[in-house]
Amino acid sequence: MSSRESIGVPRPPMEFNLWGTADEAKPLSRGVRTLLTKAFGVDKPLPRIPEGDVAITESRLAPDDIAALADIVGADRVTTDFTQKLRRARGKSYPDLIGWRLGGTHDVPDAVVAPATDDEVLDILRWCSREKVAVVPFGGGTSVVGGVDPVRGTMRAVISLDLVLFDDVTDVDAESGLATLGAGLTGPAAEFLLADHGLQLGHYPQSFPYATIGGYAATRSSGQSSAGYGRFDDMVRSFTVVTPSGILEVGAASPATAAGPDLRELFLGSEGIFGVITRVRLRVHPIPEVKRYEAFSFPSFDAGVAGVRAVTQAGAGPTVIRLSDEIESSLNLTSDEAIGDASQAPEGCLCLTMFEGTADHAASRHAETRALLIAAGGTPVGEAPVRSWEQGRFGTPVLRDALLDNGALCETLETATDWSNVARLKKAVTRALADALRETGTMTLTMCHVSHVYRDGCSLYFTVLAARGDDPDAQWRAAKDAACRAIVANGGTITHHHSVGVDHAPYLRDEIGDLGIAVLRAAKRELDPAGIMNPGKLLEA
Repeated sequence: MSSRESIGVPRPPMEFNLWGTADEAKPLSRGVRTLLTKAFGVDKPLPRIPEGDVAITESRLAPDDIAALADIVGADRVTTDFTQKLRRARGKSYPDLIGWRLGGTHDVPDAVVAPATDDEVLDILRWCSREKVAVVPFGGGTSVVGGVDPVRGTMRAVISLDLVLFDDVTDVDAESGLATLGAGLTGPAAEFLLADHGLQLGHYPQSFPYATIGGYAATRSSGQSSAGYGRFDDMVRSFTVVTPSGILEVGAASPATAAGPDLRELFLGSEGIFGVITRVRLRVHPIPEVKRYEAFSFPSFDAGVAGVRAVTQAGAGPTVIRLSDEIESSLNLTSDEAIGDASQAPEGCLCLTMFEGTADHAASRHAETRALLIAAGGTPVGEAPVRSWEQGRFGTPVLRDALLDNGALCETLETATDWSNVARLKKAVTRALADALRETGTMTLTMCHVSHVYRDGCSLYFTVLAARGDDPDAQWRAAKDAACRAIVANGGTITHHHSVGVDHAPYLRDEIGDLGIAVLRAAKRELDPAGIMNPGKLLEA
């Protein structure tokens, strides 16, 4: 039994039916309220159901089951508490959040278990395999694709296995730029602990305040500084994964190897269907000495894309480069305080750039990027838009709760494609969303930005705003299906960084083919022969 047995099961900080906490709630700006009323005619507020009035499924675990789990981790690290189960029952997608407001009885985990060692995780997985109990690994609960839904599949019950006690930083090698981080560390906690060594990871997805290291790895996360530091999978040197068949230390003992296929790629993005990632050894770097900022305005999205492509293919090296289309730029989404106020937004398409590092290196990269963007038709508009975006970049998701309160549909989706296909794909997805939502009687406002770039292509991130229909779940699922089909038909990936989960599983076969699905199923049979690990995610049942 672990020496940490007295710690208990910490409660996830986010409210079950909100993004974030009640203290983070923000009212809608006057501009957004005007937009909702005049453009969409939104007039159907949908109040939140108080926690005490939410109906949930009864636990399918018997007292003997709870006792068996307690024998592994300690009685105080197994719980069937109502609030604990509620906060691990769903992620934070629009269907997740709107679903809590619609009533009915909600599926929740039958218990929550918080192990603190690899051996405890292994013992739990082996017990669950014998007893036919499904296991859903849980980190921050920020999934927007159904990745933490308590799906039982063919199992008799389901537990949420929380990695919260895997929360340390060890084996810091500043000379090599490596450190090992516990899978349960949140982004802020990881950066705080690394800062003691003068280091940082620099991975900042919008879910940064709550998402965890293990979740980043299991979903192949991409952060807002990906232009400078790469995706999370680029940062991974090695990791520990506990499967029902045993414990694996995955990753080379050297910076590069030719010793067969790279097994890291099997588990990165596997979303817990093979096992539980408990710690990750990551490439870290010194905290930058300086930051430099500059924003640019482009006359069109196509012109801005050409400028961003020129910067990327030249290797100019901004830490952040982000381009918003005309609609997103006009709504001034770089500022929490002025969202929806077009009078404070620059004309055209806004491109944000940021540079980190030593003074000389940041200055040289800034100068090269600036010259390339100006040559492509960009007009410098100063530092303020970038600084405003940086200060408020993690607060935007909170506004969705207020939008839902006021009767709006608000959701996001993302993809990626080659540079030569950006215009076609953006047009197809925008049209698919508009056509599907028009059938439910609402106009649609679809915004798009580029925030992750590669030599051969980039991501496209869409934000959708419409009036909520009489059946909001079916309304959005029809629109999302139309968008996914447009992505598949027009050369995009079904997900760039949100992962597959439940929502994208029906489209994975189109992307990787029948043989690709068969390979993944073969790996699952070997690593998880009883089929307990996160049923229904990534691979359709």
